[in-house]
Amino acid sequence: MSSLQAVHNIPEICAQLGVTDVVLSPGSRCAPLTIAFARHPDITVRTVPDERAAAFIGLGLAQTQRRTVALVCTSGTAGLNYAPAVAEAYFQQIPLVVFTADRPPEWIDQLDGQTIRQADLYGAHAKGTFSFPADASHPDAQWHATRLVSEAIGLAEQYPAGPVQVNVPLREPFYPKAGEELRFEPVKVTRELPGRSQLPASVLAELRDAIRTTSRVLVVAGQHPAAPDLLRALRQFSAAYQVPVVGDLIANLHLPAASDFDQRVRFLGRQDVFMAVPEPGLKEALKPELLITFGQSLISKALKLYLRQAKPAQHWHVQAAGAVADTFQSLTKVVRMEPADFFAAVLAEEQSSSAGSTGVTEALEPGAIPSATPVSADTLSVAAARAEGSGFEPSNPVAQDATRVAPAPTLAEPVRLTWPASARHLSAADTLAKAAYLKPWLAAENWATDFLQQFMQQPNQPFNEFTAIYQTLHQVPDRAALHLANSMAVRYANILGVPAGRMIEVFANRGTSGIDGCTSTAIGAALARPDRPVVLLTGDVAFFYDRNAFWHNYATPNLRVVLLNNHAGGIFRLIDGPRQQPELEEFFETRQVLTAENTARDFNLRYVAVSSFAELESALPTFFAPESGASLLEITTHSPTNAAFFEQYRAAVKSSFA
Repeated sequence: MSSLQAVHNIPEICAQLGVTDVVLSPGSRCAPLTIAFARHPDITVRTVPDERAAAFIGLGLAQTQRRTVALVCTSGTAGLNYAPAVAEAYFQQIPLVVFTADRPPEWIDQLDGQTIRQADLYGAHAKGTFSFPADASHPDAQWHATRLVSEAIGLAEQYPAGPVQVNVPLREPFYPKAGEELRFEPVKVTRELPGRSQLPASVLAELRDAIRTTSRVLVVAGQHPAAPDLLRALRQFSAAYQVPVVGDLIANLHLPAASDFDQRVRFLGRQDVFMAVPEPGLKEALKPELLITFGQSLISKALKLYLRQAKPAQHWHVQAAGAVADTFQSLTKVVRMEPADFFAAVLAEEQSSSAGSTGVTEALEPGAIPSATPVSADTLSVAAARAEGSGFEPSNPVAQDATRVAPAPTLAEPVRLTWPASARHLSAADTLAKAAYLKPWLAAENWATDFLQQFMQQPNQPFNEFTAIYQTLHQVPDRAALHLANSMAVRYANILGVPAGRMIEVFANRGTSGIDGCTSTAIGAALARPDRPVVLLTGDVAFFYDRNAFWHNYATPNLRVVLLNNHAGGIFRLIDGPRQQPELEEFFETRQVLTAENTARDFNLRYVAVSSFAELESALPTFFAPESGASLLEITTHSPTNAAFFEQYRAAVKSSFA
């Protein structure tokens, strides 16, 4: 038996446990791993020379396919270059198994080449580290090696998912002899079978009663992948209890819950607009008594700071397992369930206890959803006003005035959302109280929607990136995956949103919020789903920092990169602090004169450059056309102009509520 047989069995273990995508970076020490993965018939191997880009491409593959991806690199600093993506995977809860080739343990710290201390290389940013045996000739060592790889994959996939490291010390010779075939032996693997937590009926009843009897209940969603079962349960829950549901764009609440669902209906997502207004009455009207959260991070700093200031008496976070952050400094309960299961279970408990009673909602079959059950700012507020005669109307037509775009919402009269199975189990007093809290949220959302439409469409604008993004987002193809780079791209998009009713799933590296691998992650997504358009919206610093994302040999005809090039780190002109400093241009913006034309030519990307609204309008249809292939659209703007226009926007938000 080969001394490397235990290493050669690693791909077989991975394949049996469903890990069939591997991203590796070439090297000598990792040759036994490379050859074994490359020769396994059930493994797809992609080679990316730059380890940092390779790891983010692997993250994009895993994020898109929602299953574990393996990374393979050589010894020394190669594994360190995985660290940014490993940290991102840890905080986004994305499963990666990182195989780092290493020197045998006796040669660590002995001044041997490409040798560092690789054990526990990622520290607190990996779920675990496993040390593969340096000598697996003994049967017990072979059993240990097989068990160890199974455990590593199981840990990566165990909720909450995340990255694990398997450090593999290897001795020479690394390469099989000429003509020697590798054998993939039958191996015994250990499989993790997922389970789902449920709460006792008495606890669910207690939570349900608190939701029913508390007037000011608010649901806030953090970053979350698209999940139709969650959307259906959440819409039904919000209808039954008359609860506003708020989420950033990366929470993917904007997606339709099912193919037959009314795509005009949306949850609330304009908080970056209406939370920025200095209206004390509005802020007081929005203050929750019970906050229910799920998901990961928020983009909206305004909402985050508001909830820290307007601390609710109760804050429940719904998460099946793992550490829970007290983001708003108000956490009182951790509900150990999947969010979809929680919202469905609370409602099912209500339906079960109230079925057959007079005046309560009718019982539903398991999985059945009323034909229309969402909280809607634009559609249902009008229907509610008609049904209840409350006088609640959408915002008035807006004058063409960039400094005063829309009137503040009226907060006085109550409103009830009416549709099948909505709030019938609530008493009249409960319904009135909840409606009084629901109305300002709907009014604020409705105002913000009108405000943005009018402000972004005002005539005679200077060419600026904010409006350019607004126009671009309206042209993103349906069913696309939209990747948002960090810095201003993700912030602009969160303010503007995507057009209503579009099946556009949104991704962003908000685990660590770094710019370092945004392009690579999008390329991983394009490789994972060649049948789906992948659109990356990025800034110049993030783009040029990650140019090696394109350094590979795999076609991505479905990739579209929209590059906002203001020749600087433009975000520093938009935030208080650096923009007031004399060192702004040299030490914060770090101005650069690069364009992406050479990068596009080097990597065979179709290149289009625009610097006016007319050019942008002309370029977008062809750019997004399926037959255009991998393309890069460079939108060149002037950083001070961008800053001035965005400041005009912020002033308009505030003055509209004066």
